[in-house]
Amino acid sequence: KTVSAIFLLVVLYLIIGATVFKALEQPHESSQKEAILTEKLQFLARHVCVNSSELDNLVRQVVSAIRAGVNPSGTPSNQTSLWDLSSSFFFAGTVITTIGFGNISPHTQGGRTFCIIYALLGIPLFGFLLAGVGDQLGTIFGKGIVKVEKIFVKWNVSQTKIRVTSTVLFILFGCLLFVTIPAIIFKHIEGWSALESIYFVVITLTTIGFGDFVAGGSEIEYQDYYKPLVWFWILVGLAYFAAVLSMIGDWFRVISKKTKEEVGEIRAHAAEWTANVSAEFKETRRRLSVDIYDKFQRAASIKRKLSAELGLSPTQEMTPGKRTLSVNFTDERERGDFPALTKNGSLYLNGLSPDFADRGEIAVIEHLK
Repeated sequence: KTVSAIFLLVVLYLIIGATVFKALEQPHESSQKEAILTEKLQFLARHVCVNSSELDNLVRQVVSAIRAGVNPSGTPSNQTSLWDLSSSFFFAGTVITTIGFGNISPHTQGGRTFCIIYALLGIPLFGFLLAGVGDQLGTIFGKGIVKVEKIFVKWNVSQTKIRVTSTVLFILFGCLLFVTIPAIIFKHIEGWSALESIYFVVITLTTIGFGDFVAGGSEIEYQDYYKPLVWFWILVGLAYFAAVLSMIGDWFRVISKKTKEEVGEIRAHAAEWTANVSAEFKETRRRLSVDIYDKFQRAASIKRKLSAELGLSPTQEMTPGKRTLSVNFTDERERGDFPALTKNGSLYLNGLSPDFADRGEIAVIEHLK
């Protein structure tokens, strides 16, 4: 049920994202199509010596060059190689980090074959390195969090508030160190806007890597150590994000464990309460059954006793309210259990008038103690 709920949530999230991206990007795409079509028509109108097919062939070659990582503008003598040692090192780093910007890619059969083998061996190796660096960063940040928590403990702050505050500080410090400062550096070196710099940093450290913005991909002079430094920043930034994601995962596991424990306790209490109620109900039913059975037994015994004293057979029916009684109640009258109401040697009980006695009728009350 949990996996199904998460799956439905992810699908809903994808639908929302698709709707928003469609609303934001499709109008821009349509305007670009109209702009390039207008530009082509104006170019053909200005240069009558060029026909439409020749222009389309040139455009296709330009697009192919751009996909191969070659900038078709300018002269080849002014362009730097995309496969020098620094750029190749950066490309190899994007392969094993699974970022894959896509601004450059191998186009030879040998290069593509080697890329397959290199990725299959390098990705697990980089995973081990990333885990180790993440553990070290977690240890460093953990020590810092402990120091911060000790400061808050002196202020008599609750443990929950301390943990939340230290975690927020941990995330903010990491964002400052691995997001804000690098974005400022890229903005200064690459000439990007603030939004474009932050966009590149986040897309890179989340290993999405669209390739529309790549550090070291502009037509400017870079130092040879620039791209290797960018890759080392990617390594440490990925380790930080991995530590944050691991911490969030631990939170969810703790919350899930606590939720399961609470649900288990509720179920245990409910089962215990149900068992107690069922036991009490059974005990009450048993007691009622015993009481009713005892009363029936007493009634049957009294009936048999009265039948014997009145000289009736056990099967003879007794009519309530009309009984002749020839029992000596001298002992009862002496103890005061019954009032001494007599007339002509007869006994009257339950407040019945003497008229009933004249007719030989008497009412008998049996007191059960």
